Amino acid sequence: MFKSFYLTKKWFFWAWGGTAFILLSLYAQTWLNVQINAWYKDFYDLLQKAPKDSTYEQFISELFNFSYIAFPYVLISTITAYFSRLFAFAWREAITFAYLNQWKNNNENIEGSSQRIQEDIYRFAKIIESLGISIVKALMTLIAFLPILYEVGKGLKTPIFESDFSLIYWAILASIGGLIISWFVGIKLPHLEYNNQKAEAKFRKELVLAEDDRKNYASDKTMFELFTGLKINYNKLFLHYGYFDIWLYTYEQFMVIFAFILVGENLFLGTLSLGVLIQINNAFSNVRASFSVLTQNWTTITELRSIFIRLSEFEKHISFK
Repeated sequence: MFKSFYLTKKWFFWAWGGTAFILLSLYAQTWLNVQINAWYKDFYDLLQKAPKDSTYEQFISELFNFSYIAFPYVLISTITAYFSRLFAFAWREAITFAYLNQWKNNNENIEGSSQRIQEDIYRFAKIIESLGISIVKALMTLIAFLPILYEVGKGLKTPIFESDFSLIYWAILASIGGLIISWFVGIKLPHLEYNNQKAEAKFRKELVLAEDDRKNYASDKTMFELFTGLKINYNKLFLHYGYFDIWLYTYEQFMVIFAFILVGENLFLGTLSLGVLIQINNAFSNVRASFSVLTQNWTTITELRSIFIRLSEFEKHISFK
């Protein structure tokens, strides 16, 4: 899965050059995010001072300042998204033909070979691209925003923790706690996803065989039995995703107001301004989202784990080296 792309001469520039380009683009986005965070403080402090100590002209000026940051961010994000899709497809191409060369020289009858080569490789490359970008961006965001969260949190009153690091402690606690709970709530999902892929492969194989021989394949009884198996598996999967979604949506909605709960009292005590409060909320959201990137992408990770199992099995069957 990785060797065919990163360790072959043909794909060297796509693999390593493309990775470097994406990393630089993500760094630029993170830097612009920091600038937006600083803008929040100035803008909301300006609003808090209106109408006595600020003017409408200053208000318009700040909106222009935001556009100078936002427009480059949109441009860079768009280019990165477009290039990353090309990058994922190049990775898919590298794996596909590496697998095909091995598979054609192997006479073993491997369950779901066509699906693994066509669909699983595509999904693997696509998920790795999107999830990889999310994780790298999260790490860069942590490096950029943890110092900001430390600076704006100095001297603020928060529950339990009495320290300049209190906001960082709360961000870590909320994120790691969410990840641990998500792990236990969704512990059965990878296995159910894997079972579904096997059931889908059997159903698809029967249809493929029926394209050439409809008399001996895809009978009503066979298709009903295969689809019933699919239905049972999907009902189990939907049930488990149901209670996982209850937890995930509850967690996400609570985190929207979590920073306000932590430091909101300081606004009424007069120890911070509205601009600093909004800046804290934005910085906290960025740090918390970075720590929570695995929680937020748990269903995607579940799907990737099931795909990785299937492709690993396939590599073993075709003696991939």
